[in-house]
Amino acid sequence: MQNQLPAEHDVAPCLSCAPPNHDDIRAQLERIFSSCEFPKVGRSAAFLTYVTEEALAGRAERIKGYSIAIEVFKRREGFKQDDPVVRIEAGRLRRTLERYYLVAGQNDPIRIDIPKGGYAPSFVWNKEVPASSDERLPTLRQRLQKLMPFGLGAAIMLGVVMVALAVSAYLLPTRLGSTSQGSIKEGPTLVVAPFANLGDGPQAGLYTAGLTEELLTALPRFKEIRVFGRETSKSLPSGVEASQVRGELGARFLLAGGVRVSGDRIRVTARLLDTDNDEILWSQTYDDDIKSGDLFSIQSDVANKVATAVAQPYGIMAQADVSNQAPDDLGVYGCTLSFYGYRAELSATRHLDVRECLERAVARYPSFATAWAMLSIIYLDEDRFRFNRNTSGSPPINRSLQAARRAVQLDPDNTRAHQALMTALFFHQEVSEALRVGEQALATNPNDTELLGEFGTRVAMSGEWQRGAELLDRALALNPGGAGYYHGTRALAAYMLHDNKTAVIEIKQADLQKFPLFHAVAAVIYVNAGMMDDARREAFSFNEMRPDFIPNVVAELKARNFRLADRARLIADIRKAGLPASDEVQASMLWRPQGSAVLVPR
Repeated sequence: MQNQLPAEHDVAPCLSCAPPNHDDIRAQLERIFSSCEFPKVGRSAAFLTYVTEEALAGRAERIKGYSIAIEVFKRREGFKQDDPVVRIEAGRLRRTLERYYLVAGQNDPIRIDIPKGGYAPSFVWNKEVPASSDERLPTLRQRLQKLMPFGLGAAIMLGVVMVALAVSAYLLPTRLGSTSQGSIKEGPTLVVAPFANLGDGPQAGLYTAGLTEELLTALPRFKEIRVFGRETSKSLPSGVEASQVRGELGARFLLAGGVRVSGDRIRVTARLLDTDNDEILWSQTYDDDIKSGDLFSIQSDVANKVATAVAQPYGIMAQADVSNQAPDDLGVYGCTLSFYGYRAELSATRHLDVRECLERAVARYPSFATAWAMLSIIYLDEDRFRFNRNTSGSPPINRSLQAARRAVQLDPDNTRAHQALMTALFFHQEVSEALRVGEQALATNPNDTELLGEFGTRVAMSGEWQRGAELLDRALALNPGGAGYYHGTRALAAYMLHDNKTAVIEIKQADLQKFPLFHAVAAVIYVNAGMMDDARREAFSFNEMRPDFIPNVVAELKARNFRLADRARLIADIRKAGLPASDEVQASMLWRPQGSAVLVPR
């Protein structure tokens, strides 16, 4: 997540003043560290102290990622640049300083920043921009005069742009004031400790090293989390303490475990710890037989299972963050957590809250691809579910497509971005292209159950009910506590496959009482199961929540790309559940299988 605010968003340096001296800068440093807005854990203070003292000593040009890794993070001399620890901590420090000057440090005398593109700090007087526009005009005039030789038109155009930027820089903090008071919460950070070798012989050591490597490949595919790299993992002992990870790296979670090989048997134990309190949030044991498969396949399978359990959108790390989320947390990561909460409930009220939160998020962080992807799905739900439709702008499907494409452009490897693009294309009636995008996304991250469930839904509704059911079964097996939406689609697939027993089981597990279409699917399932009282009850609830649906049932089903035969069957069973269809709808139920007479479902 990159904050796109200008570096001088509400202040300008005092150009006529002498630069701050060393004592002034050190006093400002203490002022920052003593503030409640500056974290008391992690390496941010050590990082900022180191680069500041180096700059004051006249060695600013020598501040490099390598020297910071050695001096601040105590890496060995063999430290390699592919370890992102310095870049991650620098990004965190920049955001911390920005938040500090937006909130507690607005009136501080000196501003300390770490400009992007390097790690050397800058020190300027923190003087407020004058309120009167007249005080700014001489500077603008001087700049325009210098540009006059290049042409009056160019100078005027640049002047307009400069005035607009000046006004934006002056007004933007006021507009963001309400959201800046909340913490700009980052996604969860995870460190993978080398798994302990608890066995004997070369096979145990080979498997242990390979498993850690596989985990470091599988986990970063989940874009909602941030994983420290291989160099960081290699620098840690297998028995590293959670408190050490928290103190030195500032990571919230630690994944650790051990491997024991005995004869032909392999046992892997894995556990996820909360570094705040050393609590074990999750643990699992995996047993396998070396004879049943090659070593590489076994370790890949275990790594994928671990990654799916802890890192997926509804996984252990997300659940831990949801339980600790402050009710007034307006941070960007808080928006992503709220999105998944909405997906599990699918209510119009939750939809509106999440849409507003995500719109604020992308306004503040225009390069945050995951937020754009989630917003695409939220916009689409305005159309397909009739949730809080905004009629003042372009149609929801257009906004959904634009947001999804922007997400993919920002991060071509982002699973959520491709999920959003697939879904938007599907409802834009570009079914073949949608399924192609889904296939590619699934190949990129086959462990993402949110993607797997959505792709299975699209495949099923396009007419491949058996394959869709298999994909949904896989998603639900990997994530039994996943969104009820996918249980609902699995129930619909079972209905279409004439598997009434599974359909009833799955629709009861979905239990999306606030979601209108849940009641429609439940009604047709109960009709086929001979549960007519339940069918009528669900049909009544559906019609109460979506009275506009039945009069437009053909268009609604076409929009979801149901085949003609599937539409006819659904409409017939909706009528059996007690919802009347107009003459026009009944006429549209006519369908002609190839080589047969016209049939009217009863």
